[in-house]
Amino acid sequence: MNTEDEYDVIVVGAGHSGCEAAYAASCMGLETCLITIHLETIAQMSCNPAIGGLAKGHLVREIDALGGIMGLLADETGIQFRLLNRSRGGAVQAPRAQSDKALYRQTMKTWLERIPHLTLFQGIVTEILVKGNKVTGVMTLDWNRVFGKTVILSPGTFLNGLIHIGLHSYSAGRANELASRELSDNLKKLGLKTFRLKTGTPMRLHKQTIDWKHFTPQPGDKKPIPFSFRTQKELENKIICYIGYTNSKTHEIIRKNLDKSPLYSGKITGIGIRYCPSIEDKVVKFPHHSRHQFFLEPEGMDTEEIYVNGLSSSLPFEIQKKILKSIPGLDQAKILRPAYGIEYDAVVPTQLYPTLETRKIKNLFLAGQINGTSGYEEAAAQGLMAGINAALKIKKQKPFILCRDEAYIGVLIDDLISKGVEEPYRLFTSRAEYRILLRIDNADKRLIKYGYRYGLIEEKEYEVFLKKQEKINKTMAFLQKEKIKTKSNETISLKDFLKKPEVKLENVLEYKKFKFNLTDEEIRHIESEVKYEGYLKKQEKEIARIRKIDKEKIPKEVDYGKIPGFTQEVREKLEKFRPQTIGEAKKIPGITPAAIVNLHVYLNIQKREKCST
Repeated sequence: MNTEDEYDVIVVGAGHSGCEAAYAASCMGLETCLITIHLETIAQMSCNPAIGGLAKGHLVREIDALGGIMGLLADETGIQFRLLNRSRGGAVQAPRAQSDKALYRQTMKTWLERIPHLTLFQGIVTEILVKGNKVTGVMTLDWNRVFGKTVILSPGTFLNGLIHIGLHSYSAGRANELASRELSDNLKKLGLKTFRLKTGTPMRLHKQTIDWKHFTPQPGDKKPIPFSFRTQKELENKIICYIGYTNSKTHEIIRKNLDKSPLYSGKITGIGIRYCPSIEDKVVKFPHHSRHQFFLEPEGMDTEEIYVNGLSSSLPFEIQKKILKSIPGLDQAKILRPAYGIEYDAVVPTQLYPTLETRKIKNLFLAGQINGTSGYEEAAAQGLMAGINAALKIKKQKPFILCRDEAYIGVLIDDLISKGVEEPYRLFTSRAEYRILLRIDNADKRLIKYGYRYGLIEEKEYEVFLKKQEKINKTMAFLQKEKIKTKSNETISLKDFLKKPEVKLENVLEYKKFKFNLTDEEIRHIESEVKYEGYLKKQEKEIARIRKIDKEKIPKEVDYGKIPGFTQEVREKLEKFRPQTIGEAKKIPGITPAAIVNLHVYLNIQKREKCST
């Protein structure tokens, strides 16, 4: 590497976040350098070799609509595909794919190597270089200085990572891979507040040592649904996953050995994931459950490794073997990789702007688990947004910020920077107030215009989208125009007929012929738009009302000390940031919804009093 070169964007860490960030910045024409500890572990799936799931699948669709690569890669390397909640409404349906772990990593590396303006570099970053309060680049372990106008930091669990197996622990960011202690110390010296989090991963078993007849097969969908709107090929299920259960004997072994768990001995101080607990956590917190479900998931086509989803643990290796002995079908199973827990440092995310740039240091962006999130999809979404915003800042263009009513990505980032986190953050559909608007079937309709604007969606891809929308619009017009008579002799439109809960579009089109052939994706979109129409109109009115309030100006001379109901903290923050609008006030970390209501009411009272004098 020529250290005299200055890059536009330096991305530190090549996990799912770093890869999306580097891809976005380089595709926007900026000279980008992606630095990683090992080039061979780019996009490594540290935990489950799967993409998507509830809310996470929504994120992947949104990443794809913006021009990111996770959806395309999931389709390219998937070995089993399922649409979750298929029998429920479109708002809560989500795709999930089991990926070939090695192929995913290899394919990502190959794709990134071929992108213009992107340099891959193997190195261990130990320091963020700052002059004044502005980033200037990074330094690696071998004292190599790499200069850049912006830096995106996405180190995953490597910041001061500490792995626990029983009461034994060692420094690592992932099993047997060096942790980054110097960089963690450096961030603290720069004035960024950090805290400890904890996650973990289950054991991997040898396929040939499992007695499969004891487990229930879980095949993929007969007709797999792609993650990416841009995927043209038909997807194929290549493997079957299996469902199993623990039992009372398993739970007794765990209870007897809790003193050997770093989680319950006090050795682990980091806060763990509430919604993806270890097996010892499940046994302790849900003692009334006689069994707990787990899944046996192949890690790829060319490996014998089986991922035991649901048996994460930080218990000693010998106890992990006893747990397997207690489960019929796994009693002879051989462990290829033991389960372990890992603690790591994260940065308090309320120190970030909505662009993911740090408030304290200009041009330094943070993305992924460093911001307190869990999961590949949450990391990738942040990486994409950080990459776009770093590029826009260099180009001196308006930042790209998604609202909560526009995307789950907007919900994710807004939650992080306004509420902060106390435990690893996982996205759920329930976190979104407008989830009926934020469906997987309309992600392209909501977001592709931005991907096209920033050069991440190609012209031909955008034209395909426009043709799809034209076909959907003509279908909607057809359904509104054409009438039928019901059994009760009532004349209604096909659209009103489709609104009935039990009616599908295929039933409707039996009455009237329609000249266009619709894809399954288009059919799901049309059905959702029609069946949710009343709810959608209500939500759109609510959004318009809130946006009107957000645009309300706050007078420069306002005295926050006179506004009733404010805590001292709220007053101090409003005085410090002096927001120009209600919307800006909402984005200030620590400003509660109640404080916003008080502010809004006070400003309106002031307006009325001015008008009456």
